[in-house]
Amino acid sequence: MYPPDFKSHSVIHAPVTLFPTPFPKKEFNKAIEVQKLFNVLYVNAVKDKNWFSTILSDLANFDPEFTGKLWKTYLKALDIGTVQKLSLGLFRSDYMVDSKNGGTGDLKQIEFNTVSVSFGGLSSKVGELHKYLNATGDYQNNGGQYYQADEELSISESCQKLAEALSQGDYYYNGQIKGDTNTVILFVVQPNERNCFDQRLLEYALLKTHGIKSIRLTLEEIGLKTFTDKETKKLYIKETNAEISVVYYRSGYSPNDYPTQACWDSRLDLEISKAIKCPSLSTQLSGAKKIQQLLTVEKIVRNFLSDEQDVSKIMDTFVKIYPMDDSKEGSIGKKLAFEDPLNYVLKPQREGGGNNIYRESIPGFLENLSKEEWGGYILMELISPPKH
Repeated sequence: MYPPDFKSHSVIHAPVTLFPTPFPKKEFNKAIEVQKLFNVLYVNAVKDKNWFSTILSDLANFDPEFTGKLWKTYLKALDIGTVQKLSLGLFRSDYMVDSKNGGTGDLKQIEFNTVSVSFGGLSSKVGELHKYLNATGDYQNNGGQYYQADEELSISESCQKLAEALSQGDYYYNGQIKGDTNTVILFVVQPNERNCFDQRLLEYALLKTHGIKSIRLTLEEIGLKTFTDKETKKLYIKETNAEISVVYYRSGYSPNDYPTQACWDSRLDLEISKAIKCPSLSTQLSGAKKIQQLLTVEKIVRNFLSDEQDVSKIMDTFVKIYPMDDSKEGSIGKKLAFEDPLNYVLKPQREGGGNNIYRESIPGFLENLSKEEWGGYILMELISPPKH
């Protein structure tokens, strides 16, 4: 989203704190430990076609203009047939430390992102910034270093890791062949992209470390600047005939990314092409807030994770999330939304925190909706991070 009075020629740096925020090491390590478990949980949920289809077909009715269209595009792709059986997921699990129980706080998940996860590039730069300021003595009046141990200011490897994952997509597309394959990775971006610097860092890492070139196109440009071979379903850039191995979405997560029917047609064309999608439509849809709510229910988690310790580790990161439907849990959620709204946030089936409704605004917001629309939302317990 653009700020008020934004000019396309202006540059605005990403929000950043000059001082690093303290985070308990134990909880930090816990987040790293459970990440692969979350990956498995969501992948297994998508692979359970019956369960997944039942949830999404119902959810599509509450958000017909976006989630519904994504779902219809997915079903249409299945009817036409998809030649690429592999898909690539670059996920980001967001957390805060919850201080309700005292002590140093407990790790709690905010949301699980399955499409267009951002700041993998810039987060590495933030760590470098903090290390630089510490080394120059700018954190101390006497010019000394405030942080003595090098491990206290860790630098994220996310940029290199994300680039490595994209290169793996290229590797498997080419039959597990490395080297001069001449395939490229397509970055699907928004027009006048504000977050281009974060994305460029991934592009540079892909080229420098893995020798893979990338191309940037918007959804509106796909139909004009690419073509698909009718026989092989291979996807190419028209101008250069470069073959596309991976379609990496840094857009497509908002209805604003589909201003015309041509954009939806392009999304379908990409989905049925041979290129590996990052993410596929089904993987993107698994990031819907309703899916997230259901995957905090222990009984459902057990369907997708077999190890008891893994289930326990996952469940330990959740706060309470209620549906707003006609189920028993939904009735509890509706009651809390009106009787105890200060402890909750109401979330729709859309990406981005700017769509959320907080605290005292919840009752009035719901009253302005028909009760039939409430089922398209979830009610999540607020996390209380410590103040520093």
